[in-house]
Amino acid sequence: MSTDHVGIALPPGFEHLAEHGRVLETVLSALEQVEAQLEEALAFDDEFSRTATAHLLAAGGKRVRPVLTVLAALLGDPELASGQVAPVGAQARQAAVVMELTHLATLYHDDVMDEAAVRRGAPAAHRLWGNAAAILAGDLIFARASQLMSELGPRAVRIQAETFERLVQGQLWETRGPSAGQDPIEHYYRVLGGKTGSLIAASGVLGALLGGADESAVAVMGEYGEKVGLAFQLADDLLDLTSTAEALGKTPGTDLRERVATLSTLLLDRAAASEDAAEAAEARRVKELVDGPLDDDAQLGAAVAALVAHPAFTRAWETTHDWADQAKAALAPLPDSVVKESLAGFADYVVDRAS
Repeated sequence: MSTDHVGIALPPGFEHLAEHGRVLETVLSALEQVEAQLEEALAFDDEFSRTATAHLLAAGGKRVRPVLTVLAALLGDPELASGQVAPVGAQARQAAVVMELTHLATLYHDDVMDEAAVRRGAPAAHRLWGNAAAILAGDLIFARASQLMSELGPRAVRIQAETFERLVQGQLWETRGPSAGQDPIEHYYRVLGGKTGSLIAASGVLGALLGGADESAVAVMGEYGEKVGLAFQLADDLLDLTSTAEALGKTPGTDLRERVATLSTLLLDRAAASEDAAEAAEARRVKELVDGPLDDDAQLGAAVAALVAHPAFTRAWETTHDWADQAKAALAPLPDSVVKESLAGFADYVVDRAS
């Protein structure tokens, strides 16, 4: 059976599918259709609307959310255990399109708020057309995603609306910072749950729901998505310190330069307040670099190197692996299948990748 789908590839982490030809063919075929539907969804009559909204879509991306939606849809196939699965249904494919469109829209807004110069190796939209146009392009993508979701029934619409609320709240919480007396690390997890975990969880939930899986599988995909989403974002924040500009598609150390709190810097703050004098002194030394001027590359490089060498960075990776392990544990109620293997493999990939 041919698996030659031009331009369509699975994100790393789903290698288990390669051992199951029929399932692999089904997933790739669905993703090929999803990719075509993404292009159709942003084919506005107005030339600028079409150009601006398609800018990041054309720049690529891992397409993690559509893959999770498609995989979750297979959980409802009674032939999954035999590997003789049917094609992914139109509703699940449309949900996959909506999940990716929603993700794309948030990137336009994030880049404006973060004043990012580059996204996916291409100039950020606001650098090309200005903040107002970039924000409106993101809004336009949200609008098209909502139109498509409205065709999938009231429960799907509700899931999308609740996810959108959490996305916005996550960004708001990050912008406002922790409230008085709130643990900064718990606040950070809450931010990540809103900004990243919510949409990855919704991808799995909608796939399972629209693919005909039972309610227990839908619940599993929600829990798995939340936890793997946190692991995914925690790893992204750490890779921002260790990966290359080519691999990241943006300048390494951007979070430090923009003074964005991440788990490693929060753990560094905690170490600086330690009752252990030596531990506190070392953490404060690193904080002087991290909190100091980061305007030129030499200053940023010194701060990144000092933070990566500190135990806080190691502890942050340990915590990230723990979230991935929790995601895999959430899959336990699912019957053994290639989908379950692939979801577990993706959780491993999330914390083992290089970019």
